Amino acid sequence: MKILVCISHVPDTTSKINFTENDTKFDTNGVQFVINPYDEFSLTRAMWFKEKQGATVTVVNVGNASTEPTLRKALAIGADDAIRVNMEAVDGLSVAKQLAEVVKNGGYDLVLAGRESIDYNGAMVPGMLSSLIDFNFVNGCIDLEVDGTSVTAIREIDGGNETLSTSLPLVIGGQKGIVEEKDLRIPNMRGIMMARKKPLNVVEPVAAENATSITSFEKPAPKGTVKLIDADNVDELIDLLHNEAKVI
Repeated sequence: MKILVCISHVPDTTSKINFTENDTKFDTNGVQFVINPYDEFSLTRAMWFKEKQGATVTVVNVGNASTEPTLRKALAIGADDAIRVNMEAVDGLSVAKQLAEVVKNGGYDLVLAGRESIDYNGAMVPGMLSSLIDFNFVNGCIDLEVDGTSVTAIREIDGGNETLSTSLPLVIGGQKGIVEEKDLRIPNMRGIMMARKKPLNVVEPVAAENATSITSFEKPAPKGTVKLIDADNVDELIDLLHNEAKVI
């Protein structure tokens, strides 16, 4: 089984976020980047298939050279090789088209991705990718078993879980549950040293127009000051909740 794991290069949630050029560009200065957490869950599941079923695991990212340390980390975790599509990832559809080309050229059976990236939260690439390559698709996946070409997947739905039977070839949008946080792997020294020798292939993008563009960014409004109300003054509390907070 050939597995392709899609890796997004995203800011660590502890990084302070700023924008430049009149709030139209994301400022990367001083920002620590990591593997998108949802993708890391999927990558860890792929490593399980590699160890238990002899699968080969390739990781792919659409981005410029700054994303290569993130790909090297994925290689240190245990992926066999990596592909970087040499294009700035600014639009979900154009990214999906690049990934579709990689899948077609590589002959992959199973494509694992996170359900969304934690920077833009678009949650669109896995679904569009499956449509472009005509693969089955399960999003919000919290458990995955493969037996030959038969697949059993469990996905999270509103109010519960849903168990699905499907088959390869397949695209999965994974999340926590496909593995647990305790199962995530920290690269050890041996893995880091081996990652330096593993192939990281840079390919040029296929022609694909962006369907969307960013007009501007806006930070959440700062929280207001806290108003303390005397415990005996219930009328004032009700008035503030009704007329100022507008929650009742």
